[in-house]
Amino acid sequence: MNIRNFSIIAHVDHGKSTLADRFLEITGTVAKDKMHPQLLDSLALEQERGITIKLAPVRLNYILHSTLYILNLIDTPGHVDFSYEVSRALAAVEGAILLVDATQGIQAQTLAHGLAALEQNLTLIPVINKVDLPNADVELAKKQFIETFGFSENEIILASGKTGIGVDEILKAIIEKIPAPKQDQDMEKPLKALIFDSFYDAFKGVVAQVRVGEGKTPPINSKLYFLQTKAEGHVLETGYFAPQLTQNEGLQSGEIGYIATGVKVPDLVKVGDTISTSLATEPLPGYREVKPMVFVGLYPIDNDEYFELKEALAKFKLTDPAFSFIPEHSDALGAGFRCGFLGLLHAEVVQERLLGEFNVDLLATAPSVEYLLGGVPITSPAQLQGEHIKDLKEPWVNLKIFVPQTYIGPVMELVQDKRGKFLDMQHFGIAVEMSYEMPLSEMVTNFYDSLKSVSSGFASLDWEFLDFREVDAVRVDILVGGEKVDALSTIVFKPKAEGFGRRMVEKLKEVLPRQNFAIAVQAAIGGTIIARETISPFRKDVLMHGSKVVGGGDY
Repeated sequence: MNIRNFSIIAHVDHGKSTLADRFLEITGTVAKDKMHPQLLDSLALEQERGITIKLAPVRLNYILHSTLYILNLIDTPGHVDFSYEVSRALAAVEGAILLVDATQGIQAQTLAHGLAALEQNLTLIPVINKVDLPNADVELAKKQFIETFGFSENEIILASGKTGIGVDEILKAIIEKIPAPKQDQDMEKPLKALIFDSFYDAFKGVVAQVRVGEGKTPPINSKLYFLQTKAEGHVLETGYFAPQLTQNEGLQSGEIGYIATGVKVPDLVKVGDTISTSLATEPLPGYREVKPMVFVGLYPIDNDEYFELKEALAKFKLTDPAFSFIPEHSDALGAGFRCGFLGLLHAEVVQERLLGEFNVDLLATAPSVEYLLGGVPITSPAQLQGEHIKDLKEPWVNLKIFVPQTYIGPVMELVQDKRGKFLDMQHFGIAVEMSYEMPLSEMVTNFYDSLKSVSSGFASLDWEFLDFREVDAVRVDILVGGEKVDALSTIVFKPKAEGFGRRMVEKLKEVLPRQNFAIAVQAAIGGTIIARETISPFRKDVLMHGSKVVGGGDY
């Protein structure tokens, strides 16, 4: 079989999904009357926001020089929080289209994902997209490709996903440049299939999306083993994506498709695990366990919905391996869950999907990061006791910011204010890539919005976890009417604690409703009050006529 497995990698909003739409149209995979924009973005939230959250694989049939080729495409998300999806896509393919927007040039994630692909020895096809736009700067984008990745000018394909310019040339390059998968001729070997995604079906159980490395899928109802979790399942159905699920007679070495496993417990099927027909088989080199970096408390608005929320989170975890949750209790909000996410957009997307797909109304606490106290992970400020915290360590990240040279000063000022340590600066034409080390806690509080603001929207960033380092931090508690509200407690870098406390009480004074009596809103570290505001009571406005009261009201 003439198979090519490839992926599209690029920065957010550089036209990946639109290019994938043209592939579906040109190869006849989807009839013209059934086409709609961003077809592979199956979540309503993706279409609404115009970003790809869940990667959607699809099989394309394309004829070149009278030979039929099967092209397996994995469209990937480009936002920094969803890089784990990209890493999964890269492990399942032999090549990738490296897409750059002609109006923006190379951005932070073009660089990060492109280098990650090269590390995995993937064949890259450079494509400059959106060349039809009036403000396209094709020459600059070409120059960046040549200087950054070492491509020659004749390798670079000019295209437009919207109009279809250059799309046939891209399909031809995929067939000619990307190597076919190594297909093991010995089909008697035990099956080895790498899980790069999964979803839950009420009838078929967990449906694993796989890349077959060795052997072939056994007959229907045969036993399957998951080599990492040692769980067992059965083959209920196999097939491929067109882009809807299309059943077939089985998958073999080199192919991408799905296996319905019949497993009803979502946690037993982990992304990166290997499915096999024998427990004695060596697992395929997989992925590391995805580690949540940002934690938010999620509570049902109605406490009677606690168990519905628990069930929704368990089902949701299957479709999103980077999401984690454990039960927690708050005096102010009742029973809820401490949930772990990859970043703030990830947290926001999960909350919106829980509301849209599972109809669960939620209250969310302020985001925090994982600290280490004496080697023990701390994910909630409530777990810290006492005023002086010793041996506390916070997570640091390696931060890369891609920005036009004119904004270097404001960006440096912003990162230094967030305790960032400057490492290096590399020039790429009129843009620079600035490398920093920075505490993750500073990044989860309004950093992305501030960065966009000081760079007029031009800056893009990429980051990865570095290590844990000692920090002089305190827990700032918020008291309303003398009562501590545990859901508002926050761990703060000590020199910034007073300013943080003052901003919190000022904000609460604005948003909390007035009562018939005065309410004190205080920020405290241990027993010391560091900031206070008073919400003034309603006052009686009384109208007197001589000695008689003739009217009045609250204001």
